[in-house]
Amino acid sequence: MKIKLLLTFLALLFYGIGHAQQSKTISGTVVGPENIPLPGAEVKVIGKNIFDVTDFDGKFTLEGVVQGDTFRITYLGFQPQELPVVEANEYQVTLQEDAAALDEVVVVGYGTQRKADLTGSIVTIQSEEIEKTPTSNVMQSLQGKVAGVQITSIGSPGDSPNVRVRGLGTYTSGTNVLYVVDGALYNNIDFLSTKDIKSINVLKDASSSAIYGVRAANGVIIIETKSGRNNQKPQFEYDGYTGVQRAQDIVKMANAEQFTTMIYESGSQADIQFVLNAMQRYGRSRVNPNVPDANTDWYDEIIRDGIIQSHSIGVSGGGENVTYSVGTNYFAQEGILDMKNEYERFNIRSKMNVDISDRFKTGVNLVFSNATKFAPDNAAWFNAYFAVPIMPVLDPQNTGASPIQYSNARALGYRNPQNPFPIMDFNEDRIKIRKLLATLDFEYELIEDKLDFKTTYSHNLTALEERFVNLPYNLGFTTEVQSSIRRANNTFSNQYWDNVLTYEDQIGDHRFTAMAGTSFRDEASNTFSATGRNIAGIRFESSWYLDFADPDSFSENVDEIGRRFYGMSYFGRVSYNYLDRYLLYGTFRADGSSKFTLDPWGYFPSVGLGWVLSEETFMDNVGVIDFLKFRAAWGKLGNDNVDASAGSNTITVITVPFGEQPRTGITSTSVFSNNTWEVIEELNFGVDLELLDNRLSVTGDYYIRDTENAILPVYIPIVDRSVDRNSGMIRNKGLELSANYSGNIGSDFQFSVGANFTTLENEAIEIEDSRGYLDAGSAEFRQRTIEGGPLFAFYGYERLGVYQNQAQIDADPVAVANNLVPGDLIYRDQNNDGLITDEDRVILGSFLPKVTYGGNIAMNYKAFDFSMNFYGQTGNKVLNRRRGEIIFTNDTNMDADLAINRWHGEGTSNTYPSSAGMRKAWNQKLSNFWVEDGDFFRIQNIQLGYTVDEEDFPLARIYLTAERPFSFFDYNGFTPEVPDGVDRQTYPVPSIYTVGLNVKF
Repeated sequence: MKIKLLLTFLALLFYGIGHAQQSKTISGTVVGPENIPLPGAEVKVIGKNIFDVTDFDGKFTLEGVVQGDTFRITYLGFQPQELPVVEANEYQVTLQEDAAALDEVVVVGYGTQRKADLTGSIVTIQSEEIEKTPTSNVMQSLQGKVAGVQITSIGSPGDSPNVRVRGLGTYTSGTNVLYVVDGALYNNIDFLSTKDIKSINVLKDASSSAIYGVRAANGVIIIETKSGRNNQKPQFEYDGYTGVQRAQDIVKMANAEQFTTMIYESGSQADIQFVLNAMQRYGRSRVNPNVPDANTDWYDEIIRDGIIQSHSIGVSGGGENVTYSVGTNYFAQEGILDMKNEYERFNIRSKMNVDISDRFKTGVNLVFSNATKFAPDNAAWFNAYFAVPIMPVLDPQNTGASPIQYSNARALGYRNPQNPFPIMDFNEDRIKIRKLLATLDFEYELIEDKLDFKTTYSHNLTALEERFVNLPYNLGFTTEVQSSIRRANNTFSNQYWDNVLTYEDQIGDHRFTAMAGTSFRDEASNTFSATGRNIAGIRFESSWYLDFADPDSFSENVDEIGRRFYGMSYFGRVSYNYLDRYLLYGTFRADGSSKFTLDPWGYFPSVGLGWVLSEETFMDNVGVIDFLKFRAAWGKLGNDNVDASAGSNTITVITVPFGEQPRTGITSTSVFSNNTWEVIEELNFGVDLELLDNRLSVTGDYYIRDTENAILPVYIPIVDRSVDRNSGMIRNKGLELSANYSGNIGSDFQFSVGANFTTLENEAIEIEDSRGYLDAGSAEFRQRTIEGGPLFAFYGYERLGVYQNQAQIDADPVAVANNLVPGDLIYRDQNNDGLITDEDRVILGSFLPKVTYGGNIAMNYKAFDFSMNFYGQTGNKVLNRRRGEIIFTNDTNMDADLAINRWHGEGTSNTYPSSAGMRKAWNQKLSNFWVEDGDFFRIQNIQLGYTVDEEDFPLARIYLTAERPFSFFDYNGFTPEVPDGVDRQTYPVPSIYTVGLNVKF
C-alpha cells in the first residue's frame, strides 16, 4: 500500500512538473548589429506548431514552450540562429549578417535576380517610402525619388500623374509606361492603394525592359503587392488618415483699382465706358471714387479647401503550405474647385499562394475597384482669370437671370458673360469606374531546385460609365443655355497568357539561369455614346437619361467605336555569373502585332555585361570599398503603342478654266500610313559603389536612347495634309546619379540622407519631311520640332526689352517701319535684314526639364521618427497661354504681376509692355514674353511619427504629414508643372495636411 501511495505521489509530482513546463511563456527581442531591431523575423519552436513574428521593435512572444525546447530565428539577409529554452523567460538575440544572403533580390521580368548580378539600370523603392504620400495614385509617391523618372503632379481628384522614363522618345504615340503588378500587365494602376504595395522596381534601360517587348518602350514599373508569410499567425492592420487640401501659389489678379488704371492707360474708349457703366450699376468705391465699388477676387471665390481621407484594413498570414493577404481600402478626395468635383474609390484585393505539393504550387490574385469621379469643368479656371474684377458674383439687378441671379459682364458692355459660376453650378460630369482584375498562375518544379515551369493567365476588365449633364440656365442679356446630356459606356477587356520555363544551376564557380517563354495578348475596347438635348424634368436627377431628351436631338449624335488587337511573342533570357565577378545578361524577343499589316513581326535583342571589381584579389586591401561594379548594356525595344495602319481616300471638287469657260470636276487622292515598328535602341553605362561598411551607396548611369523609325506626321504637299509615317529619329541622353548614406549615433538615434540628380537632352536627330520641320500647336502659339532641337519646342521671337523713349524709337528702323511707340517690345532681328518677320523666329525652349533632382532626410530617435523629401527641376519652359489669349479678346482682366510691372513711363519696366501695348498685335506675337522659365524647388513631403509599443496594447503609430507644403518658383501661374508645357486652364496642385494612425495586432 505504501509503495502504491509513493508511486502515485511521484506520478503526480512529475505530472505537475510537466504541466508547469507546458505552460511556460517566453519573450525576447531580436536585433542586428549595433542593436538595431529586426521587425518581421520568424521565431519558431522546432518540431512544434509554436511560432511568432517580431514586431516593429523586434519583440516576440512564445506561449506553451517547455524547458529543453529549441527555437529558431530566421531573417532575410542574416544567419539563422537556434537557441534552447532555459529557465530564463527573457531572451536578447543578436543575428549576424549573412554575406551570401545579404544581396537583395530584385523582381525583374518573369523572375528575380540578385541585385549584385544586375547589369541594367533598375531602382527599387520600398513600401515605407511609398506610404508617406497621401494620394489616389501610387505613382505620385515616387516623385523625386528615382533618378531619370519625371513625374508631373496633377491636382484634379482621381487623375493620374504624367510619368516619363528617360525623356520623350515618341511623337505621335502614347507615352504611358508599362505597369506590371504581380506579373500582370496594366496601362494604369489607379486601382491600387499605397497600402497595397510591398515594393516598386523601375526598369529604366532597354536591356532591363526588353523582356517585356512592345509594351516596354516607354519604361517598365514592376509592382509587388503585399502578401502573407508561411507559418505566420494572422496579423491585422489598420492604416488611415484624414486631412485637408489647400490651394497654394494662387495667381494674384489685378484688383479693381489696378484694372481701372490699366483701362485708362490703354486709351480704349469702349473699355473706359465699360468701367463707367460698372460705376453706374454697382456704385463707386468709398476709398477711391474713380473706381467701381465691386472688387471681386474671382480665384478666391471659386477655390475652397478640400477634405482627403483614406482607410485601409488588411489581414495577412499563412500556414505550412498556404499564404494569404486580404485587404480593403476606402479613399475619398474633394477637389479644391468649388463645384461637384470629387473622387471616391473602394477597393478589395486578395492574394493567395498554395503549395499543393513539394513541386506544384498555385497562386491567385483578385482586385475589385469601384470608383466614382466627378470631373471639374476646367474652363472655370480660364474664366476666373479673365473675369473683370469690377462686377460681383451675384447681381440682384440682373432680373433676367435664373435660377440664380449671377452677374453678367454683358450688362456692362463686354462681349462675354465672364462669370465662372454658371458653368460650375450647372454642369455635372460623373464617371463611374469599375475594374475587375484577376490573375491565376500554376507553377511546377520539373527538376527539383533547377527546372521550373510557370503558366499565368490574367484578365483586366474595365467598365466606364460616363454621364455629362448640362443644366439649363439664363444669365440675361441673350445668354441662355439649354439642357443637354451625354452618356457613354466604355468597356476594355485585356487578356494575357504567359508560359515560362526557367532553368537554374551552379557548376563550380559558374552560376547561370536560362529562361524561355511565350506571351499572348488580346486587347479589346468598345465605346457607345449618345448626346441628347432639351431634357424634360431636368431638375430631377431621375430624369438624367437619354429617354427624357428630345428624340429629334439625337440626329448625328450617336456613335460607337470598337477596336481589337492581338499580339504573340516569343522570348528568352540567359544570365551568367562567374566567381561573382563577371556577369553576362542577354535577352531576345520576337514580337508579332496585328497593328502592322506590312511587317507584323519585330525582333529585339539585348545584352548586358558586368564586372564586380571589388571581388578581384587586388582589391582585398582597399578597405574603404565594400562593393564596386561596372555595368554596360545595350538593347532594342519595339513600340506598337501607336495607331494601327490606316488611311483615307479623299475626293475634292475643283473648278478650273478650260478655254474661256470654267469647268467643274473632281480629284481623288489616297493617303495611307502603312507603318511598322518604332524601334528604341539604348546604350547604358553604369557603376554601383558601396563604401564605409555599406553605409554609403552611390549609383551612376549614362545613357543614349534612340528611337529609330519614329512615326512622325509627314506633310504631303499634293493633298495639303499630314499623315503618320516612319520618317525620323529621336534621341534622349543623359546622366543619372544617386547617393544614400545611413548611420546611427548610439543605440537610440538612426539617420539616413539621400540625393539624386538627372540630366536630359532631348533631340530630333532626323526628320524626313519636305519642309524640314514639324509643326504643332496653333498658328498663334506655335510649337515646332526641327532637326537638332527638342520635340514640341516653343517657337517664336526673342524679346530683348521694351522701348523706353522716342529717341530709341527713332534710332531703330524696325520701330519706325512698324509705327512703334515707347512701351512696345523690342525683338531681335535674327537675320539682320532690318525687318521682323517669320524668319526671325527661333526655338524658345522645351517643356522637358534639362535637370531634375531630389533628396531625402530620415531620422529615428527612440519612439519618434521624422522624414523630409524635396524635389526640383530646371531648364524647362512653360507657355503662359492664359496671358497670351489676350490676342483673341482685349476686354478682360490680367494678372497683378502685369498690372504692377507694366511699362508706364521711361525706366518703369524693361520686361512688360504698356497697357496700350498689350492690345497691339506687335506685342502679342509669341515670344519669350509669353514663354516663361519653369524652374522650381519644392519641399515634397514632411512626416513626423510616434510609435506606441506597450504591453497589452496593439502596436500603434501616430503620424502627421505635410505634402507639398512649400514651393518656390518665379513662373506666373499656379504651378510650373504642366505635362505638355502649355498652361491654359491647369488645375492647381494643392498642399495636403493629414493626421494618420497605423495599428497592428
